[in-house]
Amino acid sequence: MTDNAAALGALKQYFGYDSFRPGQSGIVDALLGGRDVLGVMPTGAGKSVCYQIPAMLMDGVTVVVSPLISLMRDQVDGLNDAGIPAAFINTTQTPDEQGMVLSQAAHGEVKLLYVAPERLETQRFQSFAAHTSIALVAVDEAHCVSQWGQDFRSSYLGIGDFIAGLPVRPVVGAFTATATERVRRDIVAMLGLRDPAVTVTGFDRENLYFDVIKLETKYKAAWVARYVAEHPDESGIVYCATRKETEALAEALNRTVPTLRGGANGRGGAADDSAGGQSAPIAVAYHGGMSPDVRERAQRDFVTDAVPVVVATNAFGMGIDKSNVRYVIHHNMPESIEAYYQEAGRAGRDGLPSRCTLLWNESDIVTRRRLLDNDYENDRLSPEEQEIVRMSKRRLLDGMVGYCRTTDCLHVYMTRYFGETTPAGDGTDGTGGPAKCKGGCANCDGTFETIDVSDVARAVSRCVHDVMYDYDESGRPSRTAVRQGLGSGKIVAVLRGSQAQDVIDRGFDRCPSYGRLKDVPQARVRDVLSQMATDGFLFISEGRLPIVGFGRRAAETVAPDFHYEIKRIERPKAAGTSNGRKSAGTFGAYGAYGQSGAAALSDGGEPATEADEALFRKLRELRLEIAREAGKPPYIVFTDKALRDMVRLKPTTPEAFLEVNGVGESKLRLYGDRFMEAIAAEG
Repeated sequence: MTDNAAALGALKQYFGYDSFRPGQSGIVDALLGGRDVLGVMPTGAGKSVCYQIPAMLMDGVTVVVSPLISLMRDQVDGLNDAGIPAAFINTTQTPDEQGMVLSQAAHGEVKLLYVAPERLETQRFQSFAAHTSIALVAVDEAHCVSQWGQDFRSSYLGIGDFIAGLPVRPVVGAFTATATERVRRDIVAMLGLRDPAVTVTGFDRENLYFDVIKLETKYKAAWVARYVAEHPDESGIVYCATRKETEALAEALNRTVPTLRGGANGRGGAADDSAGGQSAPIAVAYHGGMSPDVRERAQRDFVTDAVPVVVATNAFGMGIDKSNVRYVIHHNMPESIEAYYQEAGRAGRDGLPSRCTLLWNESDIVTRRRLLDNDYENDRLSPEEQEIVRMSKRRLLDGMVGYCRTTDCLHVYMTRYFGETTPAGDGTDGTGGPAKCKGGCANCDGTFETIDVSDVARAVSRCVHDVMYDYDESGRPSRTAVRQGLGSGKIVAVLRGSQAQDVIDRGFDRCPSYGRLKDVPQARVRDVLSQMATDGFLFISEGRLPIVGFGRRAAETVAPDFHYEIKRIERPKAAGTSNGRKSAGTFGAYGAYGQSGAAALSDGGEPATEADEALFRKLRELRLEIAREAGKPPYIVFTDKALRDMVRLKPTTPEAFLEVNGVGESKLRLYGDRFMEAIAAEG
């Protein structure tokens, strides 16, 4: 049997799929062929399968380096449910328990062993690795190794040394959902990947609807509460910038959502399932300042669907496997596009329509800049290197600000940011007009107004040119005295006619662009410059003193027909909407779906019938019952997508049940009878 045929056989046997998703097959083939890989695939695209299938076909154990120990148990439970022998080693276990797992792995009884990066540096694990056949090392969330990424972790710097120190070097696979070209190069270098096969699949998540809403801080909690109240059967994540905000917002949701729903308990009229007759909570808070047992309980309540909403800092969710998150709301602006796309991407991992909404305002920008400048220390880097990292993160933040202000399609903005140039839409809408993106977004739906800043952009571009020369008293340039250019702050100062001493001393008051925009607010000039850099008209260099130069589109700014717009700060209110946004049930190309939150679509994309919805609810209740009996999250039993496929196919025989999306032989054996009985009972 060829490697490809064996891989497809294992895919069907363990996971119930007949074919690989885009990008998976090439990675699997490369690993089975003994070649290192770097896989950059969006959340929900199936990165884990890329190393789990090879692990089952290779001789020896696969070590999976995963950053958060709180997720390992769910990952391992899911694999064991699929019939794959997996285990983890972390600090929640006693030394004896750890020793038993290591012994099982050494004797071939465990095929996938999950460990945190810190574990690789311990003497006990290094001794195990030196005497055990390790076939593959899979590094999850590999962007954490790069100081240029949004989530750099110093513990990841030791992974390359661990691999290099093994008696026999295994095949190495690195996987991430968000990595620019620079971060990819860093991953290859820091992990010591050898001539890796690099796979970068399309970044666009067509099942996600993106929305950006400018909202004063005092109105944000009410907006979130109303959204949660209108979607009682949906699971969601709300991200906040600070620990204090997570606790305050979770408390506010638990207090106000039941009232908004018109019910006395936390489920808007659902049966009370909590002890002592108290209403079940709507939301739990999660942040790094909580004790480990409180954090673990909060996460467990969320992933088991005991609580529908978690309000968290970015300490929550890296690599989270919960597949039925129907919405992610950002209460504050994240620090980068990478961070936002990773966090927002936790919605709709099952491929069903889901929503990602970002609430922001000017104070969010101030908060992020303050956190960025005051909260970055790393003893593995010199002060000079730390400053370079800070400057890089300031530019990452500029990209995030650009996302909030852009008038472009939000899907296109993000995919372009990651180096993907293929438009998210189809070019036209069939009538000669521009196409809307497939996933849907607020910008394509036209729910904002714009400001014409063409003159400001021309002046900025001209100033970038002008400040590269010295000028005499009459304003004539010296073509022999060429400067290296200025940073963005100085460009703005020159355009605004600043009287600052260093501006005058360096002769910039004689520059033709000096004072050109003296009547334009400083914030407007700064925003336009930042947006121009984001859109490719300007380029900001790396290093301790970033310099503004011309980008690939710079020539467009001198064209007679040059036109440039940015978003107006306030968004118009439309009839029948709240806070100037479309109805929360609208999901672009997928159309609207109701408050069941189940994205009721048949296989052909048509809305499900009432009978289908009733069966889906019955299967979901059965899933919850089984999950609680087994002490597992419901999505490990079956995903929403699998339940939808059961509704479509209505299988009542083992052969038919194996045709359901995501049903393999192990899950048929574990759960098939009870689900087929439930389906048959509905006739």
